[in-house]
Amino acid sequence: MKLTLGISPCPNDTFIFDAMVNNKIDMEGMSFELVITDVEKLNKLAFQHALDITKLSYYAYALLIKDYVLLHAGSALGNNCGPLLISKPGNQEPIHERLTIAIPGKYTTANFLLSLAFPRATNKVEMLFSDIENAIIQDKVDAGVIIHENRFTYQDKGLIKIMDLGEYWESQTGLPIPLGGIAMKRNIPSEIARKVNRLLRKSVEYACANPTSSGEFVKRYAQEMDETVRNQHIQLYVNNYSVDLGEVGRKAVNTLFEWARRNKLINDTHENIFL
Repeated sequence: MKLTLGISPCPNDTFIFDAMVNNKIDMEGMSFELVITDVEKLNKLAFQHALDITKLSYYAYALLIKDYVLLHAGSALGNNCGPLLISKPGNQEPIHERLTIAIPGKYTTANFLLSLAFPRATNKVEMLFSDIENAIIQDKVDAGVIIHENRFTYQDKGLIKIMDLGEYWESQTGLPIPLGGIAMKRNIPSEIARKVNRLLRKSVEYACANPTSSGEFVKRYAQEMDETVRNQHIQLYVNNYSVDLGEVGRKAVNTLFEWARRNKLINDTHENIFL
């Protein structure tokens, strides 16, 4: 059986999906048509129901629960790995409605966290995550929320951190921050969904057991070509929650959705979140 699969070009995704999409494990009769694009584009494709399986920002998934079910494997979730709100030195004044802030997409968890931490910061500009640092440097925006590899490079460009939005989340909840997960269309039979989850878990486990095996695949798509940065990215975002969310991971996801409902960012839903 062949299904469409959307992942981002970020090193954590290409690392954990390498064995699965490049047939390094027993595929149990499954194959995938791969779509690799920015996570916000994946979010928007999911709203169009364009992909059978896809990486999604957890905030986007909160708006798509009726259409997609969340797999237990493949998530980007953890501690000390959240989005960073950054600016030029001297621009770190209290965040207010007059400041222009670049965000990596309306439906990203990064934007969700910014809305929680700074509800008055509504003057936002959407742009590709890898363009945000330069937009700040060129004074196109006052500040920006960075994700992925950029958390390792912004200081080298003379930029400073205003707030670690992941730390804000952790200080408020005591839980790891759910950034992105892997979701699958609800109309696909449950036995196929369970098989895909099983394959994905095996792919993560293979990647962790053979960390150099995915090197070329990761390098081909990475925005940041420095190998040290790519490896830092993988070490930060691939962990036990990527193998299986577990009880703590599922609690973190449920808490994010509770916060979103409490702040009227999503409607109540009675759908089961997890596979």
